Amino acid sequence: MINIGIHGGTGRVGRLLIDNLKNDENAKVSVIHAIEKIDFVVDESIMITNDTAVLLDNCDVVIDFTLPAGTEALLEESLQRPKPLVIGTTGLSKHQLNLLDQAALNMPILYATNMSLGVAILNKLAALASKALSDFDAEIVEQHHRHKKDAPSGTALTLAEHVAQARGLELDKVRVSGRDGNIGERSKDEIAVMALRGGDIIGRHTVGFYNDGEFIELNHTATSRDTFAKGAIKAAKWLVNQKNGLYKITDCLGI
Repeated sequence: MINIGIHGGTGRVGRLLIDNLKNDENAKVSVIHAIEKIDFVVDESIMITNDTAVLLDNCDVVIDFTLPAGTEALLEESLQRPKPLVIGTTGLSKHQLNLLDQAALNMPILYATNMSLGVAILNKLAALASKALSDFDAEIVEQHHRHKKDAPSGTALTLAEHVAQARGLELDKVRVSGRDGNIGERSKDEIAVMALRGGDIIGRHTVGFYNDGEFIELNHTATSRDTFAKGAIKAAKWLVNQKNGLYKITDCLGI
């Protein structure tokens, strides 16, 4: 039985992780890290703590869905207490991403801006289309609920990276995240990543390739956050048997 620690147990995905693991035959929740008071019932066998060290000491693998500051604290503590980490937090800064790389030298870490199988396939398709349709204009639009704090979404930025790399471009040099006023014509290489916010949209991403006379759009829509929870649990079960290093969700899925 794999003992899983949940970092961010009171969040939307955190609660789904707890629910999904109640009847799992191969894994269970052994410890929950929560800053806020837990206002739902958990099994008496599960430890609840607000101490990151206690979290790491009482599980085989940690699943993290928090905020960037929470992930940073987890990574810093894990340098003293190495433990396999599945990280699904988005909006990480360059410093936090560098910390992720550093920690992965001492433990296996799977970092994914989206844990769903569909998005993993979408990244592959976006790269394939980007290379084959190199003369087409590439634009990405993402839609999320009103409560999402980071923009553009981590998933959209990952998609943009795949599109840019397929064309031999550096995303930081060609990304556009807003257009306003008399800005002139669209440049050939720019890749727009636009964010829409409203309502309770769980997540929708569109990668479009536009040319004179035709265009193609690749879409993925998440209809339930349970998709992310199930993907993270699958990743955790896989990661506990891996060597130190930084992994992607595609490594776990074998695609």
